[in-house]
This record gives sequence, structure tokens and C-alpha cells, in this order.
Amino acid sequence: MSTTLEKPPVWLRLYPLWQWLVFIPVAVVATIFAGLAAVPTALVSPRAANLQIAVRWSRLLAWLTPARVEVEGAEHVEPGQSYVVVANHQSQFDIPVIYGFCGLDLRWVMKAELRRIPFVASGCRAIGHIFIDRSNPEQARQAINLAVSRLQAGTGILFFPEGTRSRSGELLPFKKGAFRVAVDQELPVLPLTVSGTREVMPAGSLSLCPGTVRLQIHPPVSTVGSTTADIEPLKEAVRATIASGLGKSS
Repeated sequence: MSTTLEKPPVWLRLYPLWQWLVFIPVAVVATIFAGLAAVPTALVSPRAANLQIAVRWSRLLAWLTPARVEVEGAEHVEPGQSYVVVANHQSQFDIPVIYGFCGLDLRWVMKAELRRIPFVASGCRAIGHIFIDRSNPEQARQAINLAVSRLQAGTGILFFPEGTRSRSGELLPFKKGAFRVAVDQELPVLPLTVSGTREVMPAGSLSLCPGTVRLQIHPPVSTVGSTTADIEPLKEAVRATIASGLGKSS
């Protein structure tokens, strides 16, 4: 029995024209503008640079794609509370989704190679995002500890504990760094599950596709009174929570 595959709708076949003629030029201009504007704004208020410039930049990218972002669990974010935020990582599109829609003033732990990206690097450095050399654990610890010591109340520090993007969409094993920071600083861990970003922008690809993305904010996990012996069970409990959100989305 032969089967006939349905052709994608005309608008989807024409979408690459939108991506290259509209999305990319507008995104490049917006990135340059945001990076330049963030530097002087951050001299006055890093939080204003983050919330008024970077968050709007993230939302613009989602709107341009277009990607509809559904947020669940926003009530779990307590204003004025700092968190160690941990999320799964499926796509580069995770960044604008989390950054633009989680409702927190975030500082992102990012690999040192991103310091080479013009305008993005200067804006991120001004806001206070954290560049780490993953080949140098001591430098990474020092950079993170310094950043955490400077956190204002109500600011979160974002980790992708898988360490890299999942190519298959399955949740990878978690590294301990984020949970060690949470225990050392007695900060609550805020788990986030992101789903749908892999379909909007597959890992290792620059191709975009319109779609719906889901951001689930789980209840925070307290670390008050925890010790280094609690890091491993904390890590596994948070991983299971994030995985539960992926199961729900599928």
C-alpha cells in the first residue's frame, strides 16, 4: 500500500524567506542596539539594563519567530527572593524563552567562548552575566562565587546543569555546580522545564520554525540547613522534577 505524504502548507514552505529577510536582519539590529544600550544603562542600574533592555530583546525574538510561549507556575516566583535557577537545555532558543518570560532578574552562567560575540558580550558583561572557562574549574568557582556575593535581593542565577544542549531531547545527567552554589549560599533552587524549543530551533542548527513553547516553573526547593552531603540527593530530586515536566509536555 502506498502512502502520500501531505505537503506542508504554503506559509511554512515560504517561512525561510521570513527568517532570512525579516527575522535575521531585525534580530541583528535589535542585538546591536540592545548591547550598546545595556552598557550605559547598567552603569546606573544593572537590573534596569536586564529587565528593560535584555528581557524586551528576548521577547522581541520570540515575537518575531513567531513562537507562542506558554508559562505555567509563575506563582512560584516570590518577588524579592533570589534563586539558583536550573533548567534543562534543548536549544539556543531556551535563552530568550527563559530570559524573557520567567519573570526574574537573571544572571546567566555562560561559557567563556561567548565573550567573542560582538555587542552580546559587552552587554552581558555590563549586566553582570558570568563567563566561565569550563576547562578551568577553579576559575569557574571563583567567578560564580564572586557573582553570587554581589546578587541583589530578587536576582536569580541561571544554570544549565546538563552542561550542554541535549541533541535527542532526553534529559542528560546533571552536574553538581549549581547545587553546590545553592547549598553554600543557602539559596532556594528554582527548577524550570522548557519544552518545544527543540522544534523551534533544533540543536546545532540555525533554522527556525514557528511553534509553541512551554515554560514550566516548579515550586522552589529550600536548601536552608543543607550540607555538602545533601548536594547529590538535591541534584537528583531537582532533575526528577524537571523531567516530570518534560513527560507532561510530551
